[in-house]
Amino acid sequence: MPGYAVKFQRVAVAGGASLAIRSLLDRQQYADPLGAAAAAGISPACWPLFGQVWPSAQKLADLMQSWTLGNRRILEIGCGLGLASLVIHRRHGDITASDCHPLTEAFLNANLQLNHLPDLKYATGNWQRANPALGEFDLIVGSDVLYERNHPAQLAAFIQLHAALRAEVLIVDPNRGNRSAFHRAMAQLGFTLEETTIDAPLDDGSRYRGRLLHYRRERG
Repeated sequence: MPGYAVKFQRVAVAGGASLAIRSLLDRQQYADPLGAAAAAGISPACWPLFGQVWPSAQKLADLMQSWTLGNRRILEIGCGLGLASLVIHRRHGDITASDCHPLTEAFLNANLQLNHLPDLKYATGNWQRANPALGEFDLIVGSDVLYERNHPAQLAAFIQLHAALRAEVLIVDPNRGNRSAFHRAMAQLGFTLEETTIDAPLDDGSRYRGRLLHYRRERG
């Protein structure tokens, strides 16, 4: 037994086929017998968050079903279960999923198999530490990644290291209070912002209120 319980569900994707997803049973799950999560800076309270299907992740997956990908190198930050990465991957986009949780890659691989998809590139993306193997990307996407006060500064510094000179960043944010600090940090990096309200309900009819934060940098 791995020390945690899982469940299986189908997640709708607007304009595309639904995804079969293996996730943690609930937010009470916790298992870090070797201390890998603690070493990555993940507290017991935050440990199960990677393994949940979050509303903003569903909205990002919906967006990636129709967003123009081209031949750009794409990175999903804080991917968790990687819904957006799975959608981009089945559209044949050049996607790398990233997260700092030690179980993310195993769950991602399980969900690739459930959806009959080939291997997908994965790399550790810890915003508080150097990630020299990660490289640079033309498009960086993420969902609900500004939920702690220190995240704006950490994430902006991470983006500075891994965004190409000419880059686009898309963040689906459920109206967290840390957006303004992130806007300021991204402006200092040369990114302009277009902010759009997202208020369409989720596929099951439940309410959603959030913003699409669309940053662009046109250097080079």
